[in-house]
Amino acid sequence: MSQPRKRWIVNVVLVLAVLAFVGVSIVPIIAAFNQTQSSTQKSINATSGSASSDQRSKLEDAARGYEQVLQRESENQTALRGLLETRLQLLSLGVGDIKAVIEPLEKLAKLNPEQTRYAVLLAQAKQQIGDKEGAAQAYRSVLENKPGDLEALQGMVALLLTQKRPEAAVGLLQDTLNTASQANKIQAGSVDVVAVQVLLGNVHASQKRYAQALAAYDQAMKNDQQDFRPLLAKAMLLKEQGKTEEAKILFTKAASLAPTQYRDEINKRANESPAPSPTPTIQSTPKQ
Repeated sequence: MSQPRKRWIVNVVLVLAVLAFVGVSIVPIIAAFNQTQSSTQKSINATSGSASSDQRSKLEDAARGYEQVLQRESENQTALRGLLETRLQLLSLGVGDIKAVIEPLEKLAKLNPEQTRYAVLLAQAKQQIGDKEGAAQAYRSVLENKPGDLEALQGMVALLLTQKRPEAAVGLLQDTLNTASQANKIQAGSVDVVAVQVLLGNVHASQKRYAQALAAYDQAMKNDQQDFRPLLAKAMLLKEQGKTEEAKILFTKAASLAPTQYRDEINKRANESPAPSPTPTIQSTPKQ
């Protein structure tokens, strides 16, 4: 995979690694590629080249099999999912092009409008091939029906930031917050207000508007004093500003409130030396 595409995962999102704790799981296709490539490379180094060739041959045979099924049954979802997975595995081996996953994703998104994951993955794939308008349309298709969908929100915000449109990202998140109360009356929990506020703070932080970022985190803390996410977000920002003692208090409190599976990561963040430029991440996990 080309270096620009490898850098995409770094440049596509926000500055703070706190996104790892904002909302629901979101692992873009590019991240899956990179992770699989890493494990695949280790495997290749430990085995013969013929084994890798055999794996490629089996995957290509499987892909052709799924394609034959789809020629007869174009909406066979088992075959569509199998073809998508197989092509992703081939991409992880450096075979094929990312465009190959777009067609099955488009069909799966159309056949499963309630499963927004497909539309989000489609948007991410389109963004990676440079179709930013297509990516935006895919994100909007989700947000029109589910304005609080965190995967789509995070993806759309990331896209706007790569387009150097931070004010549009702020506007999107503020609009989501403005309509959250009504949306949650219609469907309880459809908008995770705290997560959106933290995301808003992260956008401000990415633009070095630290006062606005801290205000967003503080508002999120007021909304839910038992939620570890705004505490963690604020702690990381304070740490980057060199306010280590203030940050330490917040890290400790965040760790005490967080689910057990996140505490080691929080403690790791707390003990890391401040970096000149924090490394962003595109993966996020739920509050739970």
